[in-house]
Amino acid sequence: MDLGEGLRKAIAKLTGATIIDAKAIKEFNKELQKALLSSDVEVSLVYALTKTIEEKALKEKLPPGVSPKDYITNIVYEELVRLMGTDHVPTIKPKRILLAGIYGAGKTTTCAKLAKFYQDRGLSVGLICCDVSRPAAYEQLETLAKQANVSFFGMKGEKDVAKIVREGLKQHKDKKVLICDSSGRSALDKELIDELKVINKEFKPDEKTLVINADIGQVAGKQAQEFNNAIGLTGVIVTKLDGSGKGGGALSAVHAAKVNISFIATGEKLNALELYDSKKFVGRLLGMPDLEALLSTVQEAIKEANLKPEEVQAEELNFDTFYTQLKAMGKMGPLKNMMGMLGVTDVPKDMMEQSEEKLKKYKDIIGSMTKEERKDEKLVRQASRVARIAKGSGTSESDVRNLLSDFNKMKKLMSGFQNDRAMKKHLSKFMPGMK
Repeated sequence: MDLGEGLRKAIAKLTGATIIDAKAIKEFNKELQKALLSSDVEVSLVYALTKTIEEKALKEKLPPGVSPKDYITNIVYEELVRLMGTDHVPTIKPKRILLAGIYGAGKTTTCAKLAKFYQDRGLSVGLICCDVSRPAAYEQLETLAKQANVSFFGMKGEKDVAKIVREGLKQHKDKKVLICDSSGRSALDKELIDELKVINKEFKPDEKTLVINADIGQVAGKQAQEFNNAIGLTGVIVTKLDGSGKGGGALSAVHAAKVNISFIATGEKLNALELYDSKKFVGRLLGMPDLEALLSTVQEAIKEANLKPEEVQAEELNFDTFYTQLKAMGKMGPLKNMMGMLGVTDVPKDMMEQSEEKLKKYKDIIGSMTKEERKDEKLVRQASRVARIAKGSGTSESDVRNLLSDFNKMKKLMSGFQNDRAMKKHLSKFMPGMK
């Protein structure tokens, strides 16, 4: 059970109680403690949080017009936001960024994600590879730089990080944002500290960011403190938060260490990097929809898939337009993340995996159709065509029929949406041009 699931079950148990009295609050706090401790949130933080919740729930006067259940849920939300830390928004301006971290944190991938983040905001970016200890680090960052479409510099085989930085600065003198990837170790030892200090002296970074894996839980706080003492951090990026039960532990520990969290990474794709917002993060844990984040992800996916908005918002739904929408969905990252933004959080893992597999099959099936079949789904109902499409896509005939069934359900939903003016008006605030 991950942290979000544990929190939602505890709240559901409380809100399902007939009477919310001192006994119900104490039972709720026990469930809350169990969820937080199993997700590796530090013991003293857990007990301080649940004590505050109990005091507020039992002693504060209930606001007029608010039910006890809603009031307590809001207290939990506010206290969790405080536990997970305040927001820290990096400036969008020319700068130099040094990334540090130990092995396995996802530092090199984060370099490329960060590069894409700033490039998408109109700043040219150059990457410098100063990871001189890990085999294939040079090749990995070079490949990721190409994927992100940003400049790359490294000196394969060179161990002198000062020399690499000096040459990198010359090569990237026309770039607005420079990001330097440093070596990692299994722990923060003297060798790593000395190397970081050399890079720090030559590179003169405006921001020194630590990359931490969410899976390490409350150890994240100790790491943040140690790196902060060594080089003076300006921020932390927490990676691998896609479904990690330890995410809350890592975030709360970093906040307790009094170091700012600037970004969180929620997947492997280069666009899976978000500005950290504790309110949104806690909201997702509690199953609250985040429509703004979802639509932002949709727009980014459309851009990455080289699609025009009108192609995805097509008035007529046929297999051609459906295929275009599936392409966009494929750029949006794990289905679990999208469902979380919708507030649909407790879908069984096997069902989620089946859904992702089904979408992949549907793309293969449509890819095996003729132009005429994509325009007119009635043609696909012919048994001979079903057999041919199944064979060509490497799927079964029942898979093709399932696609037809789901496709018709989508057409009905789309027809209902087109007649729902209130919903379209709401979405148009986020997606200008929607009619």
